[in-house]
Amino acid sequence: MRAPKGKRRATKDRCRFCREGVGKVDYKDIDRLSKLMTSEARLFSRKRSGNCARHQRMFKRAVKRARYMALLPFC
Repeated sequence: MRAPKGKRRATKDRCRFCREGVGKVDYKDIDRLSKLMTSEARLFSRKRSGNCARHQRMFKRAVKRARYMALLPFC
């Protein structure tokens, strides 16, 4: 079915990093990174976290750096 003329469909919200205006995801911001991980320290998928592709890649790199610096667990 088509939407009636003059009515717009609700659009999906932007990702949390886009909404907050974050230019670069920082590996030292452990609180923000840990919200996007499971209790077993696995990363949430893009679909589950709601991130855009650009920020999901930045998030992935930040988690890898934080794990290397021993700020986050590997498992």
